[in-house]
Amino acid sequence: MKGLVKKYTDAPLIARIIVGLIIGILCGVFVPQAGFLSVFGNIFVGALKAVAPVLVFVLVISSIAGAGEGVGSCFKTVTILYMASTFLAAAAAVIGSYLFPVTIPLSEAVEQTAPEKLGDVFITLFNNMVANPVTSIMNANYIGILTWAVIFGLALRKASQATKGVMSDLSAAVSQAVAWVIQLAPFGIMGLVFDSVSEYGIEIFKDYGKLLLLLVGCMLVVALVIDPLLASICLKRNAYPLVLKCFKESGITAFFTRSSAANIPVNMALCEKLGLDKEYYSVSIPLGATINMDGAAITITVMSLAAAFSQGIRVNIILAIILSLVATLGACGASGVAGGSLLLIPMACSLLGVPQDIAMQVVGVGFIIGVVQDSLETAINSSGDVLFTATAEFRKWMKEGKEVKF
Repeated sequence: MKGLVKKYTDAPLIARIIVGLIIGILCGVFVPQAGFLSVFGNIFVGALKAVAPVLVFVLVISSIAGAGEGVGSCFKTVTILYMASTFLAAAAAVIGSYLFPVTIPLSEAVEQTAPEKLGDVFITLFNNMVANPVTSIMNANYIGILTWAVIFGLALRKASQATKGVMSDLSAAVSQAVAWVIQLAPFGIMGLVFDSVSEYGIEIFKDYGKLLLLLVGCMLVVALVIDPLLASICLKRNAYPLVLKCFKESGITAFFTRSSAANIPVNMALCEKLGLDKEYYSVSIPLGATINMDGAAITITVMSLAAAFSQGIRVNIILAIILSLVATLGACGASGVAGGSLLLIPMACSLLGVPQDIAMQVVGVGFIIGVVQDSLETAINSSGDVLFTATAEFRKWMKEGKEVKF
């Protein structure tokens, strides 16, 4: 049995994931009644979601408590990259929507609650920041987890080395538990793919195909052009090898788990593989899962403009730029709002003069195409977290004259 487990773990993880992906697709197409396979996906995502809040809380406290002096410059760089990327994603969505305007059939209203103003998003954001830390961990409220972890980490900076050692050992133990969970990824991906293929098939592409193509096209432009360009400018060298590595080892799992939070452990494992400073990436990766929201900004912008075009509303360039800024800020607060990026669509629609009932119908359309839209959105967001985290630290290495390989 040990020999079998060793052969399994020695095989490249990406190869095992591809095998699981193929098995999931084949079973979903030819044996859709084999519903028990969905259990594997539910267990995998459940395990990642369960361990991720604890991992972030412990690692951030440990990292800040024992952080050296040279990490601060990296945080400044990565924060700028996160925000610039999200704004450019929203701008790309505006351009794409003007070049390929899409209208969608709207009929039935959707009963959901959503923030009407940008201020509502930030009120929710600030409330989440001061939520009880234990409750934040239980509910996977990453804004609250990050806030309290930073506070406790700063408070422990003057603690004894023995106390810091205990925190370091605890973070190592949690990281090891995460590594064991990630080994189950091939089975989890198999179950998740089977579940999607057996339930939706290819029907999802029929009614809202043009809208979905526009969303996917904008996201691919950001992932394959804008983000690599930002990283290349920052590093003054071709960043595509790093981009592809992040897609392969982070984006694939994020696509199928459809959860940036669940992918935090995967991203941290990739950062370790890239040789990044744990004190730095253990904070920047959870931060990226909160504010690096390229996919969310694209979704908010494209869906809002589609709603406006469907109602015959003309949107001038000044209003489009303002929409990009609103989408950027709104996307950063999406993790603190029930329903994520889709429920921020009415907020953006109100800026364009689209009635609330129409906006909520667009939210309903978003849920229909969400099986593809949300998957790709999460893949771009999550792989971008690693890309910009690595870019910021590699930039620092290059200034120090160190060799950078990726």
